[in-house]
Amino acid sequence: MTFIPVLDMRADESDLATEIDRVCSDIGFFQIVGHGVDRELIDRTWATVRAFFDLPLAERLAAARPRPDYPFAYVPMAGETLSNSIGDGGQPDLKETFNMGPVVRPPNGLAGRPTDPDEAVLFLPTLWPPTMASLRPALEAYFVAMDDLAARILRLCAIGLGLDADFFAPRIDVGTTALRALNYPDQPVPPPPGQLRAGAHTDYGTITILRQDAAPGGLEVLDQRTGLWTAVPSIPDAFVINVGDMMAQWTNDRWRSTLHRVVNPSVDAGARRQSMAFFHNANYHCEVACLPTCTSADNPPRYAPVFAGPHLLAKFRRTG
Repeated sequence: MTFIPVLDMRADESDLATEIDRVCSDIGFFQIVGHGVDRELIDRTWATVRAFFDLPLAERLAAARPRPDYPFAYVPMAGETLSNSIGDGGQPDLKETFNMGPVVRPPNGLAGRPTDPDEAVLFLPTLWPPTMASLRPALEAYFVAMDDLAARILRLCAIGLGLDADFFAPRIDVGTTALRALNYPDQPVPPPPGQLRAGAHTDYGTITILRQDAAPGGLEVLDQRTGLWTAVPSIPDAFVINVGDMMAQWTNDRWRSTLHRVVNPSVDAGARRQSMAFFHNANYHCEVACLPTCTSADNPPRYAPVFAGPHLLAKFRRTG
């Protein structure tokens, strides 16, 4: 039995905000239904992503990152070790990904290019596969839909935290956000002990919006109350939402950024798996300092203020 609650976005705004605060304080993970994202758009993007991962490897590699720290491109099997982001080392993840960067670019600099070299890394152009013209429009349309959904969720988050409903809006309008399509291939032969589809990690930013399928070998969340891993079920037309490290720090750990992983299927059910993860982040130069509603004389700020972009880059550079 799962401990991940399901929230309906059609519920009363105040009630929903209160429930999000409770869930994020307790678990840091929930699922949403009634979100209003067009089902045809979701299905079309899902099918297009599937077709990309079905391309011959040489065609996928034509969109591969030119260097390990290039963020927006194809990353082949075992090209990332997510557990490194929390300092755990471990073996490379048994997945391949296609990552795309922000659709909206910051207004500063020549032709909208950031003048800070590190910021420029997070706004580098996505390297699209030359033989599949349909991938870019599909992912860009899905990105825009997810960005809109994230803004609606963060409005509820602000209300739940006792802030002005629009608190996050000016802090996320040119966010260093990324969309990742993931393919976990079939495993006809069991992998070495300890090597997972995605090693245990936390996400880096504000929130993550995940679309997953029901194939064996999926997402698990660490229940901090019991120390046990529990599966996150695939619910029709639902998105999985979780808190990232940046939001946990912003809320002075009032909200939890919870460890999660993607496990291997059992030997007799070595099925392929697919997902799409939207990693939402604040603007590069947004200062993440303890929110006024998350501190008191008895609960002083636990973290020094940081800027969102450098925080994200530090995490990202550990995993390649």
